[in-house]
Amino acid sequence: MRRFLFTIGYKTLSAINQMGDMAIMLISALSWAFIPPLRIRNIFKQMEFIGVKSIFIVILTGLFTGGVLALQSYYAFRKFGGESLLGATVALSMTRELGPVLTALMVTGRAGSAIAAELGTMRVTEQIDALAVMAINPVKYLVVPRIIAGILVVPILTVIDDFVGIVGGYIIGVGLLKINPGIFMAKMIEMVELSDIFNGLFKSVCFGLLLTLIGCYKGYHTRGGAEGVGRATTEAVVVSSVSILVGDYILTSLLF
Repeated sequence: MRRFLFTIGYKTLSAINQMGDMAIMLISALSWAFIPPLRIRNIFKQMEFIGVKSIFIVILTGLFTGGVLALQSYYAFRKFGGESLLGATVALSMTRELGPVLTALMVTGRAGSAIAAELGTMRVTEQIDALAVMAINPVKYLVVPRIIAGILVVPILTVIDDFVGIVGGYIIGVGLLKINPGIFMAKMIEMVELSDIFNGLFKSVCFGLLLTLIGCYKGYHTRGGAEGVGRATTEAVVVSSVSILVGDYILTSLLF
């Protein structure tokens, strides 16, 4: 029992310390973000890596998510004659919750892990130390472009995911389940408000910040050679995914 309590206390203190270190890294990154040189080329390079190269998986995820959501919702609504609400249900679910969350999780798995692995490799091979020796601030050079890119591209990917998800729901609802297309679109336009879309985009901005910050932190503080890089990559994906889900609940309770 004593050892169990000691383990719980140690892990709790370790988590609090890591949260404090991440907050310090974020403050440092924000302070360096507006100090010249801005390294625009690095930002666009990270936007391409995090955003452009994630488009395919985001489109695939959104298409099948919208289709499955339409299929499941239809059989639920049919029990009380509410099939006309299918379009609004798909659109609200995608814009409020599924679009931001699934996009962030997909980007975490593809780009967040790569960020942690790249910075972790640079740490264990002493490339980050070499940057400091050359009077190049590692946080400004490595962390700032990735955080800015994540904040900018994750909302764009979320818009794509929302649109494709609604299209997937339309294809299944109208093409397969034979729902009237006019009713599908009319109910969606009637019930979906701009605030739903903007709140979902605000979530995606927070998620983009979270996944890039955690990936950078885990990679930047990697220890233990190749094994440490693998451990840091795994921790980055797990912590980012859990943080996104917890953050989604907190933001939903505040926004809606």
